[in-house]
Amino acid sequence: MAGVVAAGHEKTAEAGREILHSGGNAFDSAVGALLMACVAEATLTSLGGGGFLLAHTANGENTLFDFFTQTPSSREHCANPDFYPIEANFGDTVQEFHIGKASVAVPGLLAGALSVHKKLGRLPLKVVAEPAIACARSGLTVTNFQGYCYELLDSILMATAASRQMFAPSGSRLQTGGHFHLPQFADTLEYLAGLGDEEALRAFYEGDIAQQVVRDCADGGYLRLEDFRNYRVIERVPLSINYRGVQLLTNPPPSAGGSLIAFCLELMDRFELGEMTFGSAEHLTLLSQAMRWTNVARRSHLDGALFDPDIAEKFVAADLVDKYAAPIEEIISTGVNRWGSTTHISVMDDEGNAASVTSSNGEGSSYVIPGTQIMMNNMLGEEDLNPHGFNQWPLNRRMSSMMAPTMILNKGKPQLVLGSGGSNRIRSAILQVISNILDFGMPLAEAVKSPRIHWENGVLHAEPGLSGLPPVSETLGTQQVVQWQQPNMFFGGVHTVGLSTSETPLSSKQSALIEGAGDPRRSGAIGKG
Repeated sequence: MAGVVAAGHEKTAEAGREILHSGGNAFDSAVGALLMACVAEATLTSLGGGGFLLAHTANGENTLFDFFTQTPSSREHCANPDFYPIEANFGDTVQEFHIGKASVAVPGLLAGALSVHKKLGRLPLKVVAEPAIACARSGLTVTNFQGYCYELLDSILMATAASRQMFAPSGSRLQTGGHFHLPQFADTLEYLAGLGDEEALRAFYEGDIAQQVVRDCADGGYLRLEDFRNYRVIERVPLSINYRGVQLLTNPPPSAGGSLIAFCLELMDRFELGEMTFGSAEHLTLLSQAMRWTNVARRSHLDGALFDPDIAEKFVAADLVDKYAAPIEEIISTGVNRWGSTTHISVMDDEGNAASVTSSNGEGSSYVIPGTQIMMNNMLGEEDLNPHGFNQWPLNRRMSSMMAPTMILNKGKPQLVLGSGGSNRIRSAILQVISNILDFGMPLAEAVKSPRIHWENGVLHAEPGLSGLPPVSETLGTQQVVQWQQPNMFFGGVHTVGLSTSETPLSSKQSALIEGAGDPRRSGAIGKG
């Protein structure tokens, strides 16, 4: 089958392309690429993490598969939590993260991959998993970007013997150009894939793997066997809005990222951006203020709602607040997570299927399931995801997220598939790529590569190359503007697939029109099936 994959690593994109070439559809490709990302992008995602997949089928069905992490069902049995801070040095700043067994939430990534494959896939699970198995066994060369990730997360990767065995097999941490391989993970994935979807789900969530995690968590962790057994993938109706005459689908509540993108685009839709010059003072002022007021609305409280109608009425009709804001759980973010430990995969095939999948392992907890080389997440140690304070999370609750796998449909057919990593910058990165394409008519690669801005906590961050930044900086004042010297992973990684023309809906005779763009900020790559 023909199609295009955009992802955060060349091997991830290659896996998706290989599966398309073997006759798989976009969903087989997305699942296979997701499993490969657990190898090639092991500092960003893992079978011990979670995520979301937005699916559009050739017959017009839209589904959001929520397989993000879940909070444990009890705290009472953990008297001495294994939970401690570490520091990541970004050069110009040091950021604190929390890891340990008490930082681990119930994982959902494998359950999600199996659920999508069972419902929408075409090839046998063994075929879909084979590229990841082969790569984990033979290994791959550490890229510049992954080497940078290893360096940033050194204190996590070197914190336990099992993690050191993965990332420092010869005693010192792997560097760019080194050989990274996961033979135990290859054996584990091969075993699970050989069982098929239903049996693999039981094996992971009820069998030896879950039971081993529970035994280990008896000393300092929260997870119990019932937490694994009760985990369910949730199929949700995607959040849908219209922007510039096309339909946008994204991640609905309880996750906040998609709703915040929708809110900001509604603000921008009131203005004719296409009549402005990209990067001009007028454009940057509008874009930064839309981000600013979305941020203010996010932080406001009124009867437990996320958005304050008094603020929202200045920009949008009151019914938008009721429609999109009321169902969202209150989320209060403190600080900016410069790491943004997330990765994304976009796939379109020539039958009209499309998949947008974003996943994360947090920074990783440093706890590795014995014998599997699967590092578990640290979502209970993520400050952004725990607004009420650490170890104060509500019991047995699907966690919220800024992840926002997104699609643009034109006349009911997929025109654009995208998503991003980058914590709080996910929403601003995605909406800027959308605006670049729909408002400014940019080709796909240019839309992804063009310089970005981000407003957070009263500060405007800006990449170089924006002509209108000096007057905006003068207006805001130097204390409110951070001018970055080069493009950076801070501004997300929007790996995108779309049609080369917005006027032509996808059909089986137009596969040549599908193109992809991997975001260079996060070493993005594409694969064509």
